[in-house]
Amino acid sequence: MKTEIDWYAVINPLLGVVIISILFMVFPENSTKTIQTVRVFLGDRCGLYYAVLGLGIFLCSIYIAFSKYGKILLGKPEDKKQYSSVRWGMMIFTSTMAADILFYSLCEWALYANEPYIEELGGIQKWASTYPLFHWGPIVWSLYIVLAVAFGFMLHVRGRNRQKFSETCRPLLRDKVDGIWGKIIDLVAVFALIAGTATTFSLATPLLSSAICYVFHWERSTNITVIILLVIAAIYTMTVWFGMKGISKLAASCSYLFITLLVYVLIGGGECTYILETGFSAIGNLVQNFIGMATWMDPLRTTSFPQNWTVYYWAYWMVWCVATPFFIGKISKGRTIKETILGGYAWGLLGTFSSFIILGNYGLAQQMKYGLPVSQMIADTGDYSAAIMCIFKTLPLPKVALVLLSMTMIAFYATTFDALTMVISVYSYKKIKSDVEPDKKVRTFWAIVFILLPIALLFSEESMYSLQSVSIIAAFPIGIIILLIIISFFMDVHSMEKSQE
Repeated sequence: MKTEIDWYAVINPLLGVVIISILFMVFPENSTKTIQTVRVFLGDRCGLYYAVLGLGIFLCSIYIAFSKYGKILLGKPEDKKQYSSVRWGMMIFTSTMAADILFYSLCEWALYANEPYIEELGGIQKWASTYPLFHWGPIVWSLYIVLAVAFGFMLHVRGRNRQKFSETCRPLLRDKVDGIWGKIIDLVAVFALIAGTATTFSLATPLLSSAICYVFHWERSTNITVIILLVIAAIYTMTVWFGMKGISKLAASCSYLFITLLVYVLIGGGECTYILETGFSAIGNLVQNFIGMATWMDPLRTTSFPQNWTVYYWAYWMVWCVATPFFIGKISKGRTIKETILGGYAWGLLGTFSSFIILGNYGLAQQMKYGLPVSQMIADTGDYSAAIMCIFKTLPLPKVALVLLSMTMIAFYATTFDALTMVISVYSYKKIKSDVEPDKKVRTFWAIVFILLPIALLFSEESMYSLQSVSIIAAFPIGIIILLIIISFFMDVHSMEKSQE
């Protein structure tokens, strides 16, 4: 086993994140100022880079799906689909930032409601319900889907057993992949993954803590938050021991919880007509204004809305491109490239839009129709959890709703980190076949690592924000690597076609 592990790809990025975490906790003010300066520079001065990359990759995915490349089967001619369409779709949605999607669904409209730009466009009702669909819509999903196709082609068609970011660039970089350039690519990729996953818990754990404390009449504390993290870790550590079968079953379970939560809010909340009509209008508004929203950069910086929001989301999803597309590509064996792209969009957007339309518009209804000051609460206190709790208290049997919300978020996080643990475990090997699962000891190691850093960082809010900023900054080189992978994919396909002539 020792000779198979790529210790360079395991130890170096892990040490890098640990050292930065320590620096943030020892020197919180100086590190925060430095990171904020770099983050603002990338968002303000280099925002066009992220915007062009996002829109370009989306258009590229559509081209690939409907071109001759769309007919290519991810696998051998005799290979059959490993999962049914429904199970495959559940695994795609739950392996991504599903817990983040659920969290932002509840409050993102309220964040936009405080933006002057939204008022300039035409008001909260029309645009605060539209922008969440844009920022969590086709462009960010294209980042996953295009790379999933590239990884799937590498694994199932070309049969490469070196499952790393750098290996996908081999058609372009050739032997340089085995040298320093390949090591740099892998180092950046794993560092970005660990930094991103180490902080993603910061979004939902305060809400989970508030919900559970409200239901059981406990006093909210850091210890309860740590216990919640340990419960999540226990669930996904046990599940990952069962490999892909365990992940598949957990994905199905949390999908049923998610659907139950949506039905509870849609029907039980009494705002079904408002929710559906607002959602229908928002989709129409998005389709009508999609290109304008994707290309608006506010050159005069009158509001800096695209820099503060659009660029942020594009970068945030780029960081997660290190792992999730590998997982999607792996489970797409037996499907054509066109099926993978269109199916990925269908299932990804179905889950995302359902969440934002039902959960988001219910909260919007409470403010627009009944005067619940959700957006003002967030603007005054910055406490998203308290605002979301106020929304849930308007539902019938709010404690039942909060228990359902908590169970769904925990299940989502467990499924997401199951997928990430499987990918990073495979990444830890020098070579491993696509149909071979990594050793349970390696999976357990990464499952523990993924939970230790968030627990350590819970005790310093500025460190959490700073490390999250590091993951956003890491998206800059990741964007370049994504371009290299796409170019390599086209070169590899062309080389295969040429060899078959």
